[in-house]
Amino acid sequence: MNYNFDEIVERRGTNAMNTDGFREYIFHAPPTMKFPYADDEFIRMWVADMEFATPPAVVQAIKDRADKRIFGYTKVFDPEYYEAFSSWTQDRYAWTFPKEHLVTSNGIIPALFELIGHICKPDEKILILTPSYAYFKYAADFNSIETVCSTLLENDGYYTMDFDDIERKAKDEKVTLCVYCNPHNPSGRVWSEEELRKVGQICLDNGLWIISDEIHCDLLRTGLTHTPLAKLFPETDRIITCMAPSKTFNMAGLMFSNVIIPNDELRATWKQRHYPFENPLSIAAAQAAYLHGEEWLNQLKAYLDGNFEFTRQYLEEHLPKAVFKIPESTYLAWININAYVSKDVDLPLYFANNAGVLLEGGNMFVADSDGYIRLNLACPSSVLEEGLRRICELLNK
Repeated sequence: MNYNFDEIVERRGTNAMNTDGFREYIFHAPPTMKFPYADDEFIRMWVADMEFATPPAVVQAIKDRADKRIFGYTKVFDPEYYEAFSSWTQDRYAWTFPKEHLVTSNGIIPALFELIGHICKPDEKILILTPSYAYFKYAADFNSIETVCSTLLENDGYYTMDFDDIERKAKDEKVTLCVYCNPHNPSGRVWSEEELRKVGQICLDNGLWIISDEIHCDLLRTGLTHTPLAKLFPETDRIITCMAPSKTFNMAGLMFSNVIIPNDELRATWKQRHYPFENPLSIAAAQAAYLHGEEWLNQLKAYLDGNFEFTRQYLEEHLPKAVFKIPESTYLAWININAYVSKDVDLPLYFANNAGVLLEGGNMFVADSDGYIRLNLACPSSVLEEGLRRICELLNK
């Protein structure tokens, strides 16, 4: 079956964050906030969900479950879910895990908020690599835990880890947890086995726990492979792996994720404190995605490859001073536009008011990200072209 990623799917009126919640989320403003553009005139390239229809197999699974007509309290009791998900990780990453290590959550972000509270004492610290997904820091702040940042090294848009700096900070006896993104958000780096072994060994040698957020692991450029961090350290139980179908299959609103906790004591604490029920439609959808979503994903990745190459060529021609490298993973373009804007510009507001483009600025990635924009390229190519046209036209004025 050929899937149509050029289709424009209407999302207004569905309570979608993308269309109906951008004032609150991006601008922390009420619904009355006015722009020179009407809402339906905006090109939306911000929040990290896709403008593509969710795979038909997932939609059908939800319909089939809805036909059961009762939506009472539900948990993952059927072993077929574990079998579907573990087969997915085995087939794609040559890695799996015992069934008893798997717990589920209504999202990786809520899991982070819980896990940091379970692992860290009030006077301890967590280590993150910046620029970093902001919710790593928010989860630490929520638990009154200090965040220590190690700045990634950047060379012409390509990011690497500063292992000496990571080791210095890991040696601090108050640093007890590293919250780690593999592949990395926002740069899209797919860390190599060598890099993973180095950072994992540094953390483990210094007694740190590791939470490995691998939510983007399925969304690699065609031909690349993902290595789960835990696969490289099978002897330890101090690596918690977080994966989800949400980014992969555009089902973030179903609020369902997988958390693999090998440590018996931590897993017992999780089960004691975690609200254990799940949405019955979400379970059915996730299982269907892992069982039947591979061909859809392969076609999606090919389409994204095309969008990224188009973006590279377009920026090269129309915005030559921008620094952009096609990321190895994700559907998110991380673009340095410091050559075109001053440091004090509120980039999301600037582009919303002057170009009619909704995007996210680097200031939401904790540190080492000023003057960057993050563009969501998981959209029809016609939308992408118009968004890039508007962005480049504004910056060239």
